[in-house]
Amino acid sequence: MQRRVLAGWGLLVAGLLGYLVGVYVPYPGRAFSLTALMVGIVLVVIGGVPGSGVER
Repeated sequence: MQRRVLAGWGLLVAGLLGYLVGVYVPYPGRAFSLTALMVGIVLVVIGGVPGSGVER
């Protein structure tokens, strides 16, 4: 679970930086910064939710 949260934070920061750079400088693929931002937020939120307590 810890790797999921770390990956989420990494994508969130990279997506935010990519978005901010894309506001000032148009570059190919800048739309992927929004995708990285959204996936990062989801991974951070999902990683912080405790499990149901049932081990499989």
